Amino acid sequence: MAGRVQGVGKGSIFGGATTIIWEDAYKGPNVMWRVPRNIRLNDNIVVREDEYAVFFRDGKVLAYIDRPDRYALTSLNAPVVGKLVQALSGVQQQAEVYYIQRRFFDGKFGSKEPYTFRDPDFGIVSLRVFGDYRWRVSHPDNFITQFIGTFGAEATADVDDRLRDQMVLLVYAALGQAKDQGLRVTDLAAKLPTLEQMVLAKAPDFFNAYGIEINRLQGLSINLPDNVQKAVDTRSSMGVLGVNYMQYQAGQAMVDAATNPGGAGSVAGLGVGLGAGMSMGYGMMGQMGPQQYAGGSRPCVRCGALVPAGSRFCPACGSPQDAPAPPPAAAGGAVPCPKCGTPVAAGAKFCPNCGNPMAAPPPPPAPRACAKCQAPIPPNVKFCPNCGAPVT
Repeated sequence: MAGRVQGVGKGSIFGGATTIIWEDAYKGPNVMWRVPRNIRLNDNIVVREDEYAVFFRDGKVLAYIDRPDRYALTSLNAPVVGKLVQALSGVQQQAEVYYIQRRFFDGKFGSKEPYTFRDPDFGIVSLRVFGDYRWRVSHPDNFITQFIGTFGAEATADVDDRLRDQMVLLVYAALGQAKDQGLRVTDLAAKLPTLEQMVLAKAPDFFNAYGIEINRLQGLSINLPDNVQKAVDTRSSMGVLGVNYMQYQAGQAMVDAATNPGGAGSVAGLGVGLGAGMSMGYGMMGQMGPQQYAGGSRPCVRCGALVPAGSRFCPACGSPQDAPAPPPAAAGGAVPCPKCGTPVAAGAKFCPNCGNPMAAPPPPPAPRACAKCQAPIPPNVKFCPNCGAPVT
């Protein structure tokens, strides 16, 4: 960050004054430049269209110039610098001058510490945020007062560090507001444009005091821990396929077995194991209450797919959810368990799946006997074939 302090020849109308210019070759990415000596009367300040010149002393801004021109600090009639010249008229009344660029700058931010996000499905999740932003100095007096007078910034890097920290805090504030409005971890990817607009809306409250304007936010990225990201991806895949967790896991296991056929026995044996595991899984799901599933969802009474809370029909198979689940078809003389519907072999006293006692079959009706001679009476007979008495 350099400029040029140029002495004017003795024949000049300024009588040996010094002209101060911040040359373009030294600007580059620098937002400000401090003139290497104090300003005195008879100095000339050259201000261009893309610059501010701020006069600063004892932690306060005396004045600033935001109109391009050459300003000679000898003309007491100049309205822009009149008060400044009066302040500099004494021997000790000297001031520093800072040049500030008016153009936009691009910056990047990233969280050093994770943001704790409490999600109803995944519990406490640590998030990290990253992104790009564009900014410029909008109020040079506030900018110099805060960064030079308060924070003691000496270079553009000092300004960038503080702006990055403030951008992270701004994104965290937007996340907190979105969470209060019902945002979940699974919604983050789809809600990034909305979050960017919330950040820009909140930016003036964070940066006006620093004399900074945030013009644009782009590339906002919110990173999840690996295990949470994997769970979110799994849930998204289940929603696209219209399957529940057990069905998804079974399909993944079959894919893994196909890519590694020698890993653990034959594919046929694996299929038998998967079938048994899925049967046990459906039994367990039938015994779990709705509160055991994310967001209050519950398994479909027919196909087992997750049904959102309050839905009357399954989104996978269309079955009404207020009807009882149909019992499995009985085969080989088996009868369905009265509690879980699992086929149970005839004569078994307890269900092998849920342990529920099986109801004993009703005893056959006792044969009729003649009231007079106690001889057995065949069906549909009105008189005893032994004694001829009428059957009542």
